[in-house]
Amino acid sequence: MDTLNYLMDGFGVALQPHNLMFALMGAFLGTLIGALPGLGPANGVAILIPLAFTLGLRPETALIMLTAVYAGAMYGGRISSILLNIPGDEPAMMTCLDGYPMAKQGRAAEALAISAVASFIGSLIATVGLILLAPLLAKFALTFGAAEYFALFVLAFATLGGITGKNPVKTILAAALGLMIATVGIDLSTGVQRFTFGTLELYEGVDFIIAIVGLFAVSELLVFIEEKAGAGREMIKVNKLSLKWKDIREILPTSFRGGVIGFVSGVLPGAGASLGSFISYTLEKKILGSKNRFGEGDSRGVAAPESGNNGASSGALVPMLTLGVPGSGTTAVLLAMLISFNITPGPLMFTQNADVVWGVIAALLIGNFLLLVLNIPLVGVFVKLLSVPPMYLLPMVTMVAFVGIYSISHSAVDLYFMVAFGVAGYFLRKLEIPLVPVILGMLLGPEMEKNLRHAMQISDGDWTILWSSPLSITLWAVAIAGLVLPVIVGPILRRRMKAGNQPD
Repeated sequence: MDTLNYLMDGFGVALQPHNLMFALMGAFLGTLIGALPGLGPANGVAILIPLAFTLGLRPETALIMLTAVYAGAMYGGRISSILLNIPGDEPAMMTCLDGYPMAKQGRAAEALAISAVASFIGSLIATVGLILLAPLLAKFALTFGAAEYFALFVLAFATLGGITGKNPVKTILAAALGLMIATVGIDLSTGVQRFTFGTLELYEGVDFIIAIVGLFAVSELLVFIEEKAGAGREMIKVNKLSLKWKDIREILPTSFRGGVIGFVSGVLPGAGASLGSFISYTLEKKILGSKNRFGEGDSRGVAAPESGNNGASSGALVPMLTLGVPGSGTTAVLLAMLISFNITPGPLMFTQNADVVWGVIAALLIGNFLLLVLNIPLVGVFVKLLSVPPMYLLPMVTMVAFVGIYSISHSAVDLYFMVAFGVAGYFLRKLEIPLVPVILGMLLGPEMEKNLRHAMQISDGDWTILWSSPLSITLWAVAIAGLVLPVIVGPILRRRMKAGNQPD
């Protein structure tokens, strides 16, 4: 009953006219960003964070807008997958397998509409799961002590490979780099300066927002300049939509199964939308058996991965809101935004910042309907925008990032730092070192260090306190499994994914 009352209060926040307006704007911009190949939801949210500060938005309004961008980008990734056979981001890769063949058969509009309906169902199921599971997990998290939280942070880093990486060594290296950057500034416990080199601007440490915008937005522009991909891509024309109830009814069971699978994948630390999309597709193929035409333009082959990856995107908010541990790369960026507003995600957030949490959850429910309304009638608009050459789009996006960062602090030094992170991000990407672990190291590093020190103070320096409770032992065991299993299971999954790309 308490959950229902909180949710009603959340709708009171989400339905305020200005919050509704920003949710609609976020959904539109997110769909457009998701449709552009290579950008993806993490880049989209990172680019628009400065806009939230520039406009002086309240925490709940900013989070509503950026969560709508996140959900919209997950929807939008299907457009380039279906029309160009180029996934907007990694989770949309499986949509190419049947979406593009449908488009080549003259059924592009049907494929886009089916994917929108499946995305809506998957995201709706996961949002209901978030409403039911998040308060329970938040109550359970209140039993965590300093040692348990330290083990939880170790678990977050151990499972990073599922979020970001093909190479576990490079993922760990990136996380270590983020942890190193997190130590810059004045140590709050001792008052000692660490790695500031006498620079006044570094006394308070490195700003998360500057690092995120530099690593994602500026590095994206530098990669584009190097590739010089100036021309728009030729895409399949979208036919007039003639979707019937029979077509929707056919994909409903597939979408429901995909939504549940995706939600579970999103809640598990490190699993993410890519795994949700892949498992939804392969499992559905096995369930249908000889009745499927997967790989040849089967509408259920579009519905399964779309419901899976959108279910995972909402599911990834569960560990972020309840434990302060991101479930995906994009939720790591959202976590940085919350910390910048002096809001600490975790179990206490459900009592201390209930308006923010439940306002966002209610906005997710409303946003799903907004996205469905936007994505079916306005798909022609998104298709036209997708044909604009990146040589015009990306510089405009980067300009928004520069103006946004400067408007936060009015400091030219912040712009220099942002450019420096952009150059660093460019070289990291060239070396195929993922960027999300760097951000995660910066975000979780201070809390990880604080909990380690607290645990050591309680035990008078006895390290065994870190694995002295059944809960901490369980977390350490899962962390070790998270490090070892990707090395063993990863190659097997990649082989199966390659096999799944081949039509029967």
